[in-house]
Amino acid sequence: MPATTKPLALTQLGEEELFFRDTVRKFAHNEIAPMARAMDEAQKLDPALLKQLFAMGLMGIEIPEQFGGSGGSFFDAILAVEALSAVDPSVGVLVDVQNTLTINALIKWGNEAQKSRFLPKLATDTVASYALSEASSGSDAFALQTRATAVEGGYLLSGQKLWITNAMESGLFIVFATLDPALGYKGITAFLVEKGAAGFTLGKKEDKLGIRASSTAALLFDDCFVPSADVLGKPGIGYKIAIETLNEGRIGIAAQMLGLADGAWGHAAKWAKERKQFGKALVEFQAMQFQLAEMATEIEAARLMVYNAARLKDNGSEFLKEAAMAKYYASHVAEKVASLAVEVYGGSGFVKDYPVEKLYRDAKIGKIYEGTSFMQLATIAKLTLGKV
Repeated sequence: MPATTKPLALTQLGEEELFFRDTVRKFAHNEIAPMARAMDEAQKLDPALLKQLFAMGLMGIEIPEQFGGSGGSFFDAILAVEALSAVDPSVGVLVDVQNTLTINALIKWGNEAQKSRFLPKLATDTVASYALSEASSGSDAFALQTRATAVEGGYLLSGQKLWITNAMESGLFIVFATLDPALGYKGITAFLVEKGAAGFTLGKKEDKLGIRASSTAALLFDDCFVPSADVLGKPGIGYKIAIETLNEGRIGIAAQMLGLADGAWGHAAKWAKERKQFGKALVEFQAMQFQLAEMATEIEAARLMVYNAARLKDNGSEFLKEAAMAKYYASHVAEKVASLAVEVYGGSGFVKDYPVEKLYRDAKIGKIYEGTSFMQLATIAKLTLGKV
């Protein structure tokens, strides 16, 4: 290394990455922030916002340019999720599921015909969902009961999926079903199912604690025919697709929680500078300074973990442990920081007139979806301790 070259800190960004992040940040603050509360109360994403997200290329970040996408990196997707989530984690998870789960799965496991058919849609106007969870298969994902019965020309899907993110907006679903429960994980297969397919309907939309503008609903399958051409990968390897994709998706959720924490801290710091008690600003009290400093330190630690996991993924290195650690820690930090932000606001933080109340509600899901905190700890223990 030349003597004049200084090593970059892990959280430092290149010029293009910095420009991209700042562009998304500006968009989030100018366009999303004014409508975040209304979308939360309506429990619905604004359709005009969805069009803007597609127009900016944020719904197809890693899709190659030949298919109409932005041709960006996984790290770019993580930066976008972080920036959006600082303003509204509901929008952050919309972009996250689109990029780190569904598009990633299609790029890696789809054949050329599937990529040519679906990727241009996902880059321009079609939202996608990832349908794995069921009533009996949450953390135990491979206990799923949705059946795929082989028939001439394809398969009939029967069963239901629960808690599917983006369900109400999606036009494409990656659905996991088993060819035979007796085969265990070796029977699990991934299918590409389009909205409107015969035998496929949307079920109950959930009324949630947080990220309320992000739709979450059940999917119902009653002998839904899926052509053999729409099997993703090949029969029996759905478990491998699910595991590998979710490992990447966990970094996306970590980025969502990182952005949430950063947004909550920003609100708290601004309030502490403006709010006066006993004749001086809150931030002039050492106790408040220390609390904000500790929050900032934990956010930076989470950012280091998230960025490291994303860089490892882009470099083709092993990242399973780092993804689990990032998801576990960032979700912990998000909940803690959002809670403390409410306390900084005092009584004002407990009402909906200010944004920290919403961020506090939004934070809770981080410890639950795409692998609970207990599941992350189990993965971390296995990879650090080995067999015990």
